[in-house]
Amino acid sequence: MAQLQEKYYAGLLSAAEYHGAAHQRPQVFQVVVARNKPEITCGKVRLMFVARKNMACIPTSDFKTPRGYLKISTPAATAFDLVGYPNHAAGLDNVATILAELAEIIDGKELVHLSDLSPIAWAQRLGYLLDLVGAQKKTGELAKYITERKPVPTPLAPSLPFEGISRLKPWNIVVNSRVEAEV
Repeated sequence: MAQLQEKYYAGLLSAAEYHGAAHQRPQVFQVVVARNKPEITCGKVRLMFVARKNMACIPTSDFKTPRGYLKISTPAATAFDLVGYPNHAAGLDNVATILAELAEIIDGKELVHLSDLSPIAWAQRLGYLLDLVGAQKKTGELAKYITERKPVPTPLAPSLPFEGISRLKPWNIVVNSRVEAEV
């Protein structure tokens, strides 16, 4: 990617694996880029590209590999990507399972910074899921941030109906799906 002068970072399940939070090795290597690109295969590795317009602003860290350095999203950025793209992360149950392990290394203050770079609905879902997996110590600042923004009620699972279901404070989230983390 450096040869192509293309900004990227390894994200989602691939980043979770590098942070020690993936239970299984992902079947594809997930790379976040600024624009859509088709999936490619390089030898035995399948690369899936996930588009995120402001990906250049997302914090990353360098991870040393046998072939050089790889940019991976920070634990907090990985958490945001997972709740933002649950269909690329094997669903909300798997996202919650990964968050249970990532929570140990997530910086709660970084969550607030990343909230400005992501849709508010992602922050609402992330806060709810972190509370669900017992990481309430990490979500205090995020809860204040969301309360100040006064967002509209957001469904936990956007693809499912949510009319008539009460919302849960402080996240203003409509719990229209049952999520179970395997911890």
